[in-house]
Amino acid sequence: MAADEPLVLGIETSCDETGVGIVRGTTLLADAVASSVDTHARFGGVVPEIASRAHLEAMVPTIERALKTAGISARDLDGIAVTAGPGLAGALLVGVSAAKAYAYALNKPLYGVNHLASHICVDQLEHGPLPEPTMALLVSGGHSSLLLAPDITADVRPMGATIDDAAGEAFDKIARVLNLGFPGGPVIDRLAKEGDPTAIAFPRGLTGPRDPAYDFSFSGLKTAVARWIEAKRNAGEEVPVRDVAASFQEAVVDVLTRKAVRACKDEGVDHLMIGGGVAANSRLRALAQERCERAGIRLRVPRPGLCTDNGAMVAALGAEMVARNRSASDWELSADSSLPVTEPHVPGEAHAHSHDHDHVHEVSKKNLYS
Repeated sequence: MAADEPLVLGIETSCDETGVGIVRGTTLLADAVASSVDTHARFGGVVPEIASRAHLEAMVPTIERALKTAGISARDLDGIAVTAGPGLAGALLVGVSAAKAYAYALNKPLYGVNHLASHICVDQLEHGPLPEPTMALLVSGGHSSLLLAPDITADVRPMGATIDDAAGEAFDKIARVLNLGFPGGPVIDRLAKEGDPTAIAFPRGLTGPRDPAYDFSFSGLKTAVARWIEAKRNAGEEVPVRDVAASFQEAVVDVLTRKAVRACKDEGVDHLMIGGGVAANSRLRALAQERCERAGIRLRVPRPGLCTDNGAMVAALGAEMVARNRSASDWELSADSSLPVTEPHVPGEAHAHSHDHDHVHEVSKKNLYS
């Protein structure tokens, strides 16, 4: 770990986790998370207003905890990175506002970065610099995407995406039908280990010869599983929860891994990175490993704690922005709940065509508050 590598603090508030990470180059120094998932559990899903308030309360203590863990002072930082989108608008605004305040007070450059690109970049903290191009399969509660990233700081190309429910969403909905609580992913993963993945032949969405090669659809699968459970209950029969969990999970990970490996082969990319919250799923990891080995593709999956939303991933992408001399964002930076993945970061207007970022603070205070 060289002392001249960029030291960056990252803030992530796109959903229900307040994440603050500190990274030096590709080395993780601190990863502090305050989650409000338990508060949402009784509502069976994330309530945006509650998430925003929880971020507001957790922000300063979480930043202080991260600085203490990293053993640094905020003045030592080379930059502040923050998730500018996509995500819940109110939640994102809390993070962006905090990042602006810290960047302004410390006179440091500000980098508004993309949540999805951050999920890819976090793998650098575990397995070293990303190969270029990188093929990434991102699967979470809000996204299921296949992305090709020739340059994680400037060039991310969508290959395929979910056309309806994201994979994580499907896990949550099936868990609800089975009365397993929220979030659904971990409990289905656990129960599926004791079930038979071939017990029930659930459909594999968008896998026909005329279907889009890299797009995903889990809405039909979700409906098929719910109807199957309903039919059992209506007939007065017991629902084999473990077999349902295993068969449903197999249908999801079968499609995800099949399409990801196909994209690697079609694009001539010899490795695959899997990220996002659902990447913590043990069956997805095992099947991806199996299929990648067979196809001669190297698999990179960060440890489960780095797959779910966290500040470390934002700091990792921020550090890469600094290292590659990408332009900083300006004070006009705002939260964009539907920020496209093709924009890995939001450069400032003034520096969109310049690689000099000694810059950001030429604005006057009135702009900051306007």
